[in-house]
Amino acid sequence: MSNWGRGSPLTSLVLPTYNPGPILESTWLSLKQFLDRSQDNWEVLFVCDGCTDGSPSRLAEWTRAYAEQVRVVSYASNRGKGYAVRFGLATARGQWRLFTDVDLAYGFEDIGGVARTLRQGAGVVIGSRRHPSSKMLIPTRLSGYVYRRHVQSEVFSALVRLLLPLKQLDTQAGLKGLSAETAGTLLPYLHCDGFGFDCELLTAAAYLGIPVVEVPVCVRLDNPASTTGVSTLGRMIGELWRIRRTWRHIKIQEAVGRSDRRAA
Repeated sequence: MSNWGRGSPLTSLVLPTYNPGPILESTWLSLKQFLDRSQDNWEVLFVCDGCTDGSPSRLAEWTRAYAEQVRVVSYASNRGKGYAVRFGLATARGQWRLFTDVDLAYGFEDIGGVARTLRQGAGVVIGSRRHPSSKMLIPTRLSGYVYRRHVQSEVFSALVRLLLPLKQLDTQAGLKGLSAETAGTLLPYLHCDGFGFDCELLTAAAYLGIPVVEVPVCVRLDNPASTTGVSTLGRMIGELWRIRRTWRHIKIQEAVGRSDRRAA
């Protein structure tokens, strides 16, 4: 039975969803168990990003008994993960707003850790696979793949720190959270529809002076299709350049505005 309605402040979990296939049912079963035993007040938003595999109707059927806690929102065209996350953060009602991938590569213990850190007063919290206390559970059959992904990640991380004012070693871990106040401050600056959204969010926080807290995670890697491929990496590098240009333009505009005010 759900523990909804204790009166504690609401925490939102946004799950961007695009044609997840059979994994969606196991995600829902895990989520239902979490909601039933959680002592906190949660809402969950499945943001169906132009799904064509029947996910919205399946979710509507499964979640009917949890209508007060679980919302399924959808739109017709596939817009990208970044758009889906922005849409979910803006639609969420919680005092704290988290997002993670619908395959739940990060478990509810990690989700709870991000939520607890937000409740302690942090504005932005990110899961970091590079945190000294983080763990990764990897099947032996994927060891070679994981090594290649590690090399790609190191290259991408170096490019991020070269092009953007970020110190985090892991910008792309798929578990992050913001307070509602911080979300309201950052969302107007966020425009990336793709996977560059994570870097854009952290760049906006850096320029606006909002501290980012990194917490450890335990990531379970079961399927290489659920991680970023080489082609996606190329698109992400292109998005880094766009983020860099956008914020350079913003800073120039701010400098000109200050100069004009002083002259007046």
